[in-house]
Amino acid sequence: MKILPIKLLVLSALVILLAACQNSTIDRENKNLSKTLATGNFMQISSAVFSHQSTLPAKYTCDGDNISPPLSFSDLPTDAVSLVLIMDDPDALKPAGRVWDHWLVWNIPPSVSQIAEGQNPSGLIGFNTEGRQAYGGPCPPDGEHRYFFKLYALDAWLDLPLSATKGEIEKAMAGHILDQAELLGLYNRNK
Repeated sequence: MKILPIKLLVLSALVILLAACQNSTIDRENKNLSKTLATGNFMQISSAVFSHQSTLPAKYTCDGDNISPPLSFSDLPTDAVSLVLIMDDPDALKPAGRVWDHWLVWNIPPSVSQIAEGQNPSGLIGFNTEGRQAYGGPCPPDGEHRYFFKLYALDAWLDLPLSATKGEIEKAMAGHILDQAELLGLYNRNK
């Protein structure tokens, strides 16, 4: 079968256009990674009450006051338009293959560098797995669980309803993540 030169040219142009569309997100992420590596600044999320991979104090769980711990953000990308904060527990619903969502907050202004103890940051607060628009502290039914505080810097605001699930938030973030950081806390009610 012979392909006419004009058809071959159009087909080639379409292939190049599709490849460019797919690579634009990769190029942006590589550019941000290169900038981060060059400056040595990586976005950070931390807390004054526990360090990465250490035990969350009971005060911030269902065994205590069930309030959010204080958090600090640093080295945010200067071109960030909004931040997203997700706290989840991948150990809660292992047999079902699901993750327990404790706190979902998006459209946080990038000027926010701290969240005070027991406070929500400016932004939109989604429904956690309990069905509350709030922080829900760790309350593991069995053994030690891992609680991930994930911070994302985005190049856009997310146009989502308050009823948005974590999956919908993550889908809306795709292609807009400039940088991300993670803080891991552990908690075991049986200790």
